[in-house]
Amino acid sequence: MSQARLSPGVVPGRLSKEELAANFADIAPPLDDHEARVAADRCYFCHDAPCVTACPTSIDIPLFIRQIATGTPDAAAMTILHANILGGMCARVCPTENLCEGACVRMDAEGQPVEIGALQRFATDGLMAQQGHPFRRAAPTGKRIAVVGAGPAGLAAAHRLAAKGHDVVIFEAREKPGGLNEYGIASYKSVDGFAQAEIEWLMGIGGIELRHGQRLGQQITLDGLRGEYDAVFLGMGLGGVNALRAEGEDREHVTDAISFIRELRQASDLTALPVGRDVVVIGGGMTAVDAAVQSKLLGAENVTMVYRRGPERMGASRHEQDHATSSGVRIICNAAPVAIHGNGTVAEIEFCYTQDGPDGLTMTGDRFRLKADQVFRAIGQQLQDAPDGLALKGGKIAVTGPGRTGLPDVWAGGDCASGGDDLTVTAVAEGRDAAEDIDARLTGRPAEIPG
Repeated sequence: MSQARLSPGVVPGRLSKEELAANFADIAPPLDDHEARVAADRCYFCHDAPCVTACPTSIDIPLFIRQIATGTPDAAAMTILHANILGGMCARVCPTENLCEGACVRMDAEGQPVEIGALQRFATDGLMAQQGHPFRRAAPTGKRIAVVGAGPAGLAAAHRLAAKGHDVVIFEAREKPGGLNEYGIASYKSVDGFAQAEIEWLMGIGGIELRHGQRLGQQITLDGLRGEYDAVFLGMGLGGVNALRAEGEDREHVTDAISFIRELRQASDLTALPVGRDVVVIGGGMTAVDAAVQSKLLGAENVTMVYRRGPERMGASRHEQDHATSSGVRIICNAAPVAIHGNGTVAEIEFCYTQDGPDGLTMTGDRFRLKADQVFRAIGQQLQDAPDGLALKGGKIAVTGPGRTGLPDVWAGGDCASGGDDLTVTAVAEGRDAAEDIDARLTGRPAEIPG
């Protein structure tokens, strides 16, 4: 065992470059042609398919699987991409066990659904590997639309608007587009720079300009955009991270999980990325799982997730919970942090057991401590610097229907808007539907919204 692996504290190089390469390889390697045909043959091609109802983007799943089964995977890809232009990424990161595959009739009959996510990746990867972009723009409308945020919602909106013949400018605060697809998911779910490759492919439709270093409320304002563009779509996500509200939260090596995941995703050399020996992740969602599992993959010896409610209330699916535990992560439920101890740097976290009853969550008098040299907060995010003039609901921009805000020329979607469930696929659906509504408002054409 290496010295770095034994060392206390937060240090780099706990594992060798070879070990890290193996740990962060593609978690679900793609199907080959034969495997895809075999997987497609398991589909019943249901007429009233529950998998379609379960898909937030309403992809015609039986149709695209039949197209794969009959040897036309490019047609399958177009079926997918017409509904979900980020179908390649969604095939990699969607919690399919809770969505399409969870609703599959094979799941009820045999406990093993059709591999819808893997088949979707097979089709979309094949088409995207070809030269050119398969979608063509409609005749120019002369309309200009501003899109704030190059995350899944903004990208989906921009592509649909460009396809309708509008000129689109995306304003992005960071140096790379992609939002959480680039900065916020586990590296082993999207390897080989796929997030950026997918965006480059998407931009191939033309009519989309991407401007970096443009943050709403700083370099740009909503009033300024409304004055210059025919419509505005807000898809800037959530910038703030919720605090633990526990004593000692300001100690060194207590940070948010999103920052850790972002740093890992952008690292060119994982051996240089420091990680603790005893890591504690506080939270129960997908971000918590991604931070915990990747801490273990970087060489942390003891990794514990702690969630304040029971496992059935966790945001992470049962599949993700099982993935965490099979990776060596310990999960403790019904416990909340009350204090972080240490002399400047975190050394221990004190927790209180909780009870979740009819009157909500209550703290008991039963406490315990966990040794920790690194702590990650994964307890949700909040909207920062909401634009003036927009109503909020639940701390997010209030929307009705396909992303309509209280302002007639402003729409919103994705994590910054009310009503979503913080999934890439939901953000894509919201961006797409808002774009259709914008086009209908500007041109009088009927909206083409699946489902």
